[in-house]
Amino acid sequence: MNSAFYDLVLVWGLKVAYAAAVLGVGIWLAFFISRFARNQALKNPRIDTTLGAFLSRMVRYAIIIVVLIVVLQMFGVQTASLVAILGASALAVGLALQGTLGNVASGIMIALIRPYHIGDFVEIGGKDGLVTDLDLFFTEIETLDDRRILVPNGQAMSNPITNFTTKGRRRCVILFSVGYEDDLDQVIAVLRDTMAEDQRALSDPAPWFGVESLGDFAVNVSARVWISTKDYLNYRADMIKAVKEAFDRTGIEMPYPHAVEMSKGEIPLRAPPIKPAGNSQEG
Repeated sequence: MNSAFYDLVLVWGLKVAYAAAVLGVGIWLAFFISRFARNQALKNPRIDTTLGAFLSRMVRYAIIIVVLIVVLQMFGVQTASLVAILGASALAVGLALQGTLGNVASGIMIALIRPYHIGDFVEIGGKDGLVTDLDLFFTEIETLDDRRILVPNGQAMSNPITNFTTKGRRRCVILFSVGYEDDLDQVIAVLRDTMAEDQRALSDPAPWFGVESLGDFAVNVSARVWISTKDYLNYRADMIKAVKEAFDRTGIEMPYPHAVEMSKGEIPLRAPPIKPAGNSQEG
């Protein structure tokens, strides 16, 4: 009796010891491989930091799950049914969180394809601003008026993405309206002297100035100048002001709607009086 009891304790003790050893080594191996995978991801410039951290955690959890299944098998637990239950649970959770998982998948795609980076000025789904943060669920954009917009990654991938920072330069296009009586050659010369001579304007690609269209009351002249992305807003505002002042100095008119003014003593037109209802007689 005592011998059988001791044998049972010895057998289960050895099983527990082996299981503890396997569990300890497995957890250590999971963290080691996870850390190694993260370091390798950080060394690869094509893998985003967020994606590297996510993949390393996935590797860690996958190894820990495998180790737990092995430990349970050492104690004679039938893991086939357990694996089936885990699979069904994962399917149910996936169906319930398909929108969230879609954002995660889109976040991984963004991290791999890299259509934009943190610090880029972009337009996503009609929202433009500076990318300040990027994780597996959202892209955070800071607008020009300091609003914080969180764009779901799934929405970002399903809409056109305009990145204004990719080449480090933007084309500033400004449309000016001048009078039909003005000399268009002089207008273009004033625009060239004012906008192209600014130190922020790039010479390559070369600026372009020309007539855009003929309006009902004015001629529309377009100015297109390449500048550095970081100078875009200040340059545009400065040039609108500088061109307006240059037009004033050279006598170039910028037509605008004028309110009709009555001369002194003029009697305004009045509508005929309306007869009160019910007092009219028809004969």
